[in-house]
Amino acid sequence: MDVCVIGAGSMGHGIAQVSAMAGHAVRLHDVDPERIDAGLGSIESNLDGGVERGKVTEEERAATLERIEGAVELEAAVEGADLVVEAVPEDLELKKRVFGDVEAAATDEATIATNTSSLSVTDLASALDRPGRAVGLHFFNPPHIMDLVEVVVAGQTDGAVADAAVEYVEGIGKEPVVVRDTPGFASSRLGVALGLEAIRMVEGGVAGVADIDAAMSLGYNHPMGPLELTDHVGLDVRLGVAEYLREELGERFRPPQLLKRKVRAGKLGRKTGEGFYVWEDGEPVAVSPGTGHDADG
Repeated sequence: MDVCVIGAGSMGHGIAQVSAMAGHAVRLHDVDPERIDAGLGSIESNLDGGVERGKVTEEERAATLERIEGAVELEAAVEGADLVVEAVPEDLELKKRVFGDVEAAATDEATIATNTSSLSVTDLASALDRPGRAVGLHFFNPPHIMDLVEVVVAGQTDGAVADAAVEYVEGIGKEPVVVRDTPGFASSRLGVALGLEAIRMVEGGVAGVADIDAAMSLGYNHPMGPLELTDHVGLDVRLGVAEYLREELGERFRPPQLLKRKVRAGKLGRKTGEGFYVWEDGEPVAVSPGTGHDADG
C-alpha cells in the first residue's frame, strides 16, 4: 500500500514510521521543508533507539528508512496514494482545507483519513465531494509506542472504507477500536474528563500533583497519572479539546482556571519543559513550583 502522511510533526512522522515499518511505501509531506527534515530525523532517532534496545534489527531499520521519502509538493505526495492521513494541527477549517486539497490531487479510490483527537469527522467529511471516503484514524502519542488506534466512523463513511481502515490498523500491528463519530470519540472524552477533574482537585487543594497521579497509577494501574499525561499531551492541546467539548457537550467540560493560567504562561508541559511538572531530558523531575497544593513536590 502507498501511504501519504500530511504533516511532519510528532504525530505525522510517527504515523509515517509505523506505516513504513509495516512494509508500506510512505511519503511524508509538510509545507515547511525543515519540518520534513526534522520529522525524518526523528524517525531515524526512534529507530536507532529501537536498535539499541533490541526492539528493531539493523535490517529493519534500514528497510524502514528506505520506504520513507519526504515531499514538499502536495500533489507529488498524494499522487498514487491508497491512503492519505492528515496530521495537521487541531483546527477545523485548516483540516477542511487540507481535505479539499487532498481530494483534488488524490485518485478516486484513495481513502482520506484524519488523525484528529476530537473534531467531528462527519464535519470534515463534508468538505469532500465524495465524503464516503473519509474516516478517522486517531493515533496516540507517540505512535511508534502506543498500541491503540481509534477508527472513527463518520456519518458518511462507506462500510468498505471503515473495514479497510480496520485492516490497515491491524496490519501495522496496532489495536483498532471502532467508534461512532461523536464529540471526543471514546478516548479523548474519557481522558479529558479525568484530566480536568484532576486539575480541579489541585485547584481545590484536595491533594498535590504527584499524589493525585500516584492514586491513579497505583490504585487503578494506569501507566501514568492524569496530570503527567496532560503534560505529555500538551496543556494547550488539552485546553483546546476541553473548550470544544464544552461547546458540544456542556459545562462539565469547562476548563479549570489553573489550566488556562498555565497555557497563558507558556507552561505547556513536556514540550516546553514545564507544565504540572518540570521536565528534563524528557522526564519529570519535580512538581512545577506554585502548582496548587505542593506538599508532595
